[in-house]
Amino acid sequence: MISENDLNALWLTLQLAGLTTLILVIAGTPLAWWLVRSRWKLKFLIEAVIALPLVLPPTVLGFYLLIALGPDGPLGGLMQSMGWQTLNFTFTGLVIGSVIYSLPFVVQPLQQAFNNISQRHLDVAATLGASRLDQFRSVVLPLSRSGYLTAIVLGFAHTLGEFGVVLMIGGNIPGKTQVLSIAIYDHVEVLEYSQAHWLAGGLLAFSFVLLLFVYSVNRRFGVIKV
Repeated sequence: MISENDLNALWLTLQLAGLTTLILVIAGTPLAWWLVRSRWKLKFLIEAVIALPLVLPPTVLGFYLLIALGPDGPLGGLMQSMGWQTLNFTFTGLVIGSVIYSLPFVVQPLQQAFNNISQRHLDVAATLGASRLDQFRSVVLPLSRSGYLTAIVLGFAHTLGEFGVVLMIGGNIPGKTQVLSIAIYDHVEVLEYSQAHWLAGGLLAFSFVLLLFVYSVNRRFGVIKV
């Protein structure tokens, strides 16, 4: 059945997915809006960087983050010189890796939702005296609900199933950096298939329900595709 270590891994995974999704929605909203509204000719470079985790093997991204956050890396070395602990093999390091790895799963649905908003709606709001911030709050956000739903669900679900990135950055420390996907791997490695079935089956069912929810809502209210 499910052990205490498995429950700790589940709780850590939910914390990681929740915090990662929150950060991505907050940071991804202005980024996606800028990508839609900007006329900068080289913005495709930013879009390519954002989409890179879609095609880059997770272990490659995890390896370079491991180097960057380590004591000999640029970020880790800077933190160490300031008397701070490096972020390798810490929950904070997992969050950083998860935010980078799940970035396109949040930004791209938001970008598509913003693209679907007609300029006419913003022009009408402007003629009524609404500032740009008011236009965004009263026009853009309500019209982008299905896009936000897709972004939140995909960002959360994608973080739940991370393996390569979190293993490279955080290792496999029970109660500290061991997430659900790594716990499943541990069970399989020692031929504990029953425990692996419980965890993997639960993760599979939960992910499927989330996707069904997204598709049903988008079918009713929007056209955002996953």
